[in-house]
Amino acid sequence: MDNELNKIVKRSFESLVTDDSKFGMPELRYVINMLLGHDSGIDWATEFEERFAGCIGVKYAIACNSGTSGLHAALYAAGVDKGDEVIIPALNVIMGVYGVLALGGIPVFADVNEDTHLVSVEEIEKKITKKTKVILTCSWEGLSCDMDPIMDLARNHGIKVVDDSARTILGTYKGRQAGTIADLSVFSLESKKHLTAGGEGGIIVSDNANLAQRARKFAGIGYRHLSAGAGRTHLGIDKVQAPDYKRFDTIGLNYRMNDVSAAVALGQLDRIDEIVNRRKDIGQMFLQATADVNWFIPQRTPEGYEHAYYTFSVDYRGKEAHGTSWKSFYKQYKEMGGDGFYGVVAIPYLEPSLLGETYGDIKFSSGLCPVAEGLQQRVMCFKTNYRDLDLARIKIDLLAELISKY
Repeated sequence: MDNELNKIVKRSFESLVTDDSKFGMPELRYVINMLLGHDSGIDWATEFEERFAGCIGVKYAIACNSGTSGLHAALYAAGVDKGDEVIIPALNVIMGVYGVLALGGIPVFADVNEDTHLVSVEEIEKKITKKTKVILTCSWEGLSCDMDPIMDLARNHGIKVVDDSARTILGTYKGRQAGTIADLSVFSLESKKHLTAGGEGGIIVSDNANLAQRARKFAGIGYRHLSAGAGRTHLGIDKVQAPDYKRFDTIGLNYRMNDVSAAVALGQLDRIDEIVNRRKDIGQMFLQATADVNWFIPQRTPEGYEHAYYTFSVDYRGKEAHGTSWKSFYKQYKEMGGDGFYGVVAIPYLEPSLLGETYGDIKFSSGLCPVAEGLQQRVMCFKTNYRDLDLARIKIDLLAELISKY
């Protein structure tokens, strides 16, 4: 059937897929194969899990319907419960915080380093108490944290580490894949991420069988037959159909990935090197075009790391250097024909949903993490997900031209 499907796909869609299409022939083939062969017995999510685990070099992978649900399940697997503290970088999105709160935990925010925009082991250590259960690191904008000392600190205190790798895939840290060093890591497959499941999706990875099984059970409605690896143990149909068969031994939620999303993600995996390397190339193009500008400071990539460039992120100091505000620079770039860049999302504890609330002994208000709060107001995040390198070069040249005016 696969050969016939390939012919159908080729005739129907080849003329529609161009070099700059977000999705290509691999994704189309997988989705059509899944739709027409839905009774084939293929477990598409498991197929994706196994291939993703092999791609980044981990033992276990659990596909989810979003990165947010993946974080929730990973934090559960790491043991977060009522009253437990979870240390979280202040320069971050809010989703991990919501996962902590949903489990009854207490978010404790740590400040970041101004040059890398990442949390450091020194800032984490300041926040550790007897109530600390988990450190939630964040590989921000495509760059891994300095994980080795963080893992050493965590082991010394009996603390688990969960890495939010939503924006980092195929980046490296001291020769290892970013997102493979923590006890559990979570990747996002949302539409703008390096690798996507088409709209929403996520995947948890771990080398720890117990943690992987806990995450899978929580994300799989608590089915007792779920295992760390292939997704389930194999039971005879006579056992499952019997009226005395008990299905659930864990309270969980339905965070499982659907077959269509898994099929799209499999097609993306076929092209992952091409997709990620293009982002890395564009990041390097930005870096070269904006070098040696003391008021336009790129996120520093330490020696021995490879940035995956979810965005090209810079600390903009133009206000102090020549009186041009963030918004004014943005407006000028747009007027020249540049793409709009992004500001950093608000510090989680300053979002309206959390601002003024008290968790544990901490009231969420400005001033808790001054370095992160300052960066959040200054940083510019330039898109790297161009599918046409020539277009990327045009936009980058416009940025260089604008910088040269100052």
